[in-house]
Amino acid sequence: MSSNSIKLLTGNSHPALAQRVAERLGVELLDMSVFKYSNQETSVIMRESVRDEDVFILQTTCPGDNLNDHLMELLIIVKACKTASARRITAIMPNFPYARQDKKDKSRAPISAKLIANMIQRAGCDHVITLDLHASQIQGFFDVPVDNLYAEPLTLRYIRENFDYKNAVIVSPDAGGAKRATALADRLDLNFALIHKERSRPNEVSRMTLVGEVEGKIAILVDDMADTCGTLCKAADVLMAGGAKEVVAIVTHAILSGDAAEKVSASKLSRLVVTDTVPHDDKKKRCAKIDTIDVAPTIAEACRRTHNGESVSFLFSHAI
Repeated sequence: MSSNSIKLLTGNSHPALAQRVAERLGVELLDMSVFKYSNQETSVIMRESVRDEDVFILQTTCPGDNLNDHLMELLIIVKACKTASARRITAIMPNFPYARQDKKDKSRAPISAKLIANMIQRAGCDHVITLDLHASQIQGFFDVPVDNLYAEPLTLRYIRENFDYKNAVIVSPDAGGAKRATALADRLDLNFALIHKERSRPNEVSRMTLVGEVEGKIAILVDDMADTCGTLCKAADVLMAGGAKEVVAIVTHAILSGDAAEKVSASKLSRLVVTDTVPHDDKKKRCAKIDTIDVAPTIAEACRRTHNGESVSFLFSHAI
């Protein structure tokens, strides 16, 4: 008989995070297997019933060749739960895939984030939980509820516990992140600076200009993701040239593509602080400057509140 309890499932994208969320919730991960046939088709076997249960599927997207595989795993798991008569299916996507393709920025460009939203809903998902969407309007691509959690409370706590933050300045590495940086600066009662950048081609920054005063201060760069880290490393150079005492970067999603870890090691950044929305243990072995904030407690609390019908907005301003 159903107990309408929390059933936590995961694919192969981030089992370590899923295990920590399960421990925080006091539940076991559902006994299941996600595997590939010899022809590379993905299949799912669930060895426990989810009939009339509240199902949460934690599946992030990792950089590299497995990104699309992990997306397919999520869709197939959602569909499997739907056909197995789950009462409600919530997809937990700490790092939303294709989030940077959120608008038609040139002729004939696809809005791939909308396509992903359609696929997730069509598979049978009833609710989505994600963290620091690259563009907030992605929530509007869904016809089901979306809870976009913020890393800001965790970032605030980290800054207060690890820096002489009264002698710091919050810096946005580009104009697009100004809102995020100013919100953080206001919460800490600090000054704000901005770096204007020009790109010659995607993922390559050609020129940067500092707007604001950082001399003698700890410059804290904040952004939603670190991909190639070219922007962050060049920003560190600009800030040190502007007289900053130290430069620290705090980002939510540690994509760290290609040789990003080596770039950070060789850069003037003293520390790169990231959350574990994306697995990056291999990158930490290659770069001693990387420090990690655990988001498992926040995700677990969001699951608990969703299951109990409580407000999730508490998590927008409080670190767990």
